[in-house]
Amino acid sequence: MSETYKKILETANAAVAQGDYEGLLRCCTEDTQWTFVGNRTLQGKEAVRQWMAATYQEPPKFDVQRMIAEHDRVVALGEITLMNEEGQATRYAYCDVWRFRGNKIAELQAFVVEPGPECAALIPAG
Repeated sequence: MSETYKKILETANAAVAQGDYEGLLRCCTEDTQWTFVGNRTLQGKEAVRQWMAATYQEPPKFDVQRMIAEHDRVVALGEITLMNEEGQATRYAYCDVWRFRGNKIAELQAFVVEPGPECAALIPAG
């Protein structure tokens, strides 16, 4: 089952990268809960839809460096690059812990960090 969950997450990430946010939402349960640790928690598909519309000026770019799957969880480690309203790119390091229920994404715990200058040399150029 773990490999199935990895494939579902890869499909969802590919949809987001193409700007197909509804494609991601089709992979989610109606009551999906997304927690951005230290920031906010989103309850349900509509909250996620609204957050994506407000957050993504254009589709983000993912660099998934590792996925680890066990039981009903997939952990994804990598970097995401977002564009702001001025067209400037910002890279973030992330660790997402996804929980699945019935072959759909039921929960996300996202740990997202904007690397400071002292860490920039440690992140490979993308």
